[in-house]
Amino acid sequence: MGGGSSGSPWPSETELVKVRNIVCEMSGTAITSINDVKVVISPYRICPLGAHIDHQGGTVTAMTINRGILLAFLPSATPQIVLRSGQFQGEIKFRVDEEQYPKSAKSINSNNLLKVQPEPDWGTYARGAVYALKRMGNHLTRGITAFISGSEGLDSSGLSSSAAVGVAYLLALESASNLSISPTLNIELDRLIENEYLGLRNGILDQSAILLSKYGCLTRMNCKTKEYSHIGSPILHNKEETYKILLAFSGMKHSLPNNPGYNNRVSECKEAAQILLKASKSETMEPLLCNVDPTFFEVYKSKLEPHLARRAEHYFSENTRVDKGIKAWETGMVEDFGKLISASGLSSINNYECGCEPLIQMYKILLRTTGVLGARFSGAGFRGCCLAIVRADQAEKAVSFVREEYQKLQPKLAAQLRPQNAVLICEAGDCAHII
Repeated sequence: MGGGSSGSPWPSETELVKVRNIVCEMSGTAITSINDVKVVISPYRICPLGAHIDHQGGTVTAMTINRGILLAFLPSATPQIVLRSGQFQGEIKFRVDEEQYPKSAKSINSNNLLKVQPEPDWGTYARGAVYALKRMGNHLTRGITAFISGSEGLDSSGLSSSAAVGVAYLLALESASNLSISPTLNIELDRLIENEYLGLRNGILDQSAILLSKYGCLTRMNCKTKEYSHIGSPILHNKEETYKILLAFSGMKHSLPNNPGYNNRVSECKEAAQILLKASKSETMEPLLCNVDPTFFEVYKSKLEPHLARRAEHYFSENTRVDKGIKAWETGMVEDFGKLISASGLSSINNYECGCEPLIQMYKILLRTTGVLGARFSGAGFRGCCLAIVRADQAEKAVSFVREEYQKLQPKLAAQLRPQNAVLICEAGDCAHII
């Protein structure tokens, strides 16, 4: 079997020309050069350590990869937005001066406020971006004519493609209306899209990684204080690259806003925090596990129902793994870093209790793959893919082994994957930006 190498840079010049040409055709206006079309590059992200704790104010690590969303656009002369997609059918049309209402507002008089929209669902994030920008008091003066396309086969695969889409629309709309908005404020705007507009109770890990990452560094983010830092490493500074990022896909895709498992886990973490804070006489604090002293968890965890104790155990142990992982990264101890990633994956299964059977099988395959230093689920962990850190000189062999072993266990799901995308070798990327 062939490998899944990512030898060419992303995006390639061919990809940029293609999306720009499509926007030129959509605009129907005389354009002197396709280079007048701007392109948002919004990469997908991975979270080596810090799984499932961002919504509890934990500390997480992240980096982007050389795959993601391309959004080519031209500012409109009017408030009109016209969108087409490389993955989905139909055309989206609406205006930036239209009021947008959260999806939870369906109980409001639909005849007056929430008109039934005869358009495909994929327009939701564009509408959410308009909602978020206006919700924060920004005045949008111009719409966009745009074409959006994601790296082939990687949507809904646990790489935060939804956050990458939200960020892409925000950057394009801000550029069209000449708004100057900082990355940290865009993190909050994308949170509004997902938390308020879509009703998803996730934290800020995904959009933070996409907006703050820096090539050659591991991004550390304190989700309680919003403080972040870039941690360089001898692993990346060494002229001889010692590792690659491996993505192994299960073939099971999901739409996170429609998956109750995620929101249920968030509620369970909150319930555990409430009980622990009350037991430690700190019930006035916000019910987040970051507000619970780890020593109080050890003292009072017997007051928790077993499943709540497991959720809290994952939070506190994962925070510890993040601290140890950062030290390993700084000192170039990639083997130790990998072991912590695998331990995070095990805690996600045993304590956070996420992961379907195919994904758990993939995780176990990766652990016995020669060259793999560590592996865990990516994204919410209920479906999607696994990520792994693999030695560079053994990456191609690892691709073949993982594909063959997974096909033995899940032939039907494996058959749904395109061979060239079933297992990918990726490299670290940079933050979202416009070219």
